[in-house]
Amino acid sequence: MTTTVVLPSDIASDIDEATRLPVETAGVLLVSIVEVSDGTTRLLARKLCWIPNSSYIHRGGDHLAITSEGYVPFLAEADSMGASAIWIHTHPGADGRPNPSDHDEEVDRQISDLFRLRTNKNYYGTLIFSPRTNGIAFTGYIQAEGQPRRSLNYIWEVGNRFSLTRSWDSPQINISPIFDRSVRAFGGAVQSALGQLTVGIVGCGGTGSAVTEQLTRLGVRNFILIDPQELSGSNITRVYGSTIEDVGKDKVQVLQEHIQRITHDIKCKSIKSMITLQKTALQLCECDVIFGCTDDNAGRLILSRLSTFLLTPVIDCGVLLSDDGNGGIQGIDGRITTLVPGQACLVCRSRINLTRAATELLTPEERTQRENEGYAPALGRIEPAVVTFTTLVAATAVSELLERFIGYGPEPRPSEVLLRCHDREISTNVQLPREGHYCDLAVGKLGLGITDPFLEQTWPN
Repeated sequence: MTTTVVLPSDIASDIDEATRLPVETAGVLLVSIVEVSDGTTRLLARKLCWIPNSSYIHRGGDHLAITSEGYVPFLAEADSMGASAIWIHTHPGADGRPNPSDHDEEVDRQISDLFRLRTNKNYYGTLIFSPRTNGIAFTGYIQAEGQPRRSLNYIWEVGNRFSLTRSWDSPQINISPIFDRSVRAFGGAVQSALGQLTVGIVGCGGTGSAVTEQLTRLGVRNFILIDPQELSGSNITRVYGSTIEDVGKDKVQVLQEHIQRITHDIKCKSIKSMITLQKTALQLCECDVIFGCTDDNAGRLILSRLSTFLLTPVIDCGVLLSDDGNGGIQGIDGRITTLVPGQACLVCRSRINLTRAATELLTPEERTQRENEGYAPALGRIEPAVVTFTTLVAATAVSELLERFIGYGPEPRPSEVLLRCHDREISTNVQLPREGHYCDLAVGKLGLGITDPFLEQTWPN
């Protein structure tokens, strides 16, 4: 059971700057709280409200006092947004310690009931931050009324950069010597973070299996695998870990068994289902990052919305081999799109055919009827696929994850990589959300959490 605070990069940057001031700084973080069935809890940061300077009665390097007028309006704002309110403040200085003082504990006792009352939420929480050379240190907790405290274990920064920070009072994690060469490349902090991530893989075919194998060898140990299909004979030419003896087995089973042969400390949840079913999509709520390796438009539509509502980075992959009609290859195209706060979703980028997505959500009987009536497009033939190119796209997708941790690439950081293998060309782009679309910050869906219906869309039975 872990509790993670998810911070978009702009909020994380604001907090980092505040910790470097010479005086304590306080504010209210408005969050959506997502509780997952396995006990995992995620606090999705939606807005950070700093206490105005006029509301400080006293403000020094090791103490502050604030009038209630400095934070009560933010509680009303949280209520109007359907959010919970987390009290945050800093302990500044290079040697600052983010553990609560006796005064901090007394403040919590004084304001916790007011926070719950004014926000109409059952939770009160607090976070304390201190500066470090590279980033921040923190401690914190949330507490439902009448229940024991639950420590905040991680801060997961998502956006232009990725960063996973463990709480200041967490025990040290020992990195296995098998990762020596990786640690030499990108350091122990990144290696440790990879081992703590929970990664969702949607689609366990040629691309998804290659992504999963690479992540396993990089040190990721927690996976959720989703795919509705069984392994066919033609799949073994691309699916990593598969053999002719595996034909007929579930793809998720084949992939899970493969990565568990690589290392025995894998924790893996395998789900044979379509991502277009609400029960299945909800399983992804506990993920820190998701790789979209499905080739259907409906699945991509759900992942695109999920990225916005749950602040979960989605790295979506696509491979297209086009032929010239005479049995020859005309084009080999790959696409890797990273969905994070502040960047356009797959719909804004026109990477989803909405008409085909609607058709893919129909039952087979409904689809046939609507195709015959001319109201739905035929879904067409099976596309060609080659292991060389699915692996290339998978490696580029994993590279995008690593780059946002390490920061070895140029700025501004692109959110899409396009591969044109037939021309031996690579291009990148950045695209902002379309004004008024659900991925636009001003619309208010970013970090909204679990809604009814989930993702505010209609789901098939």
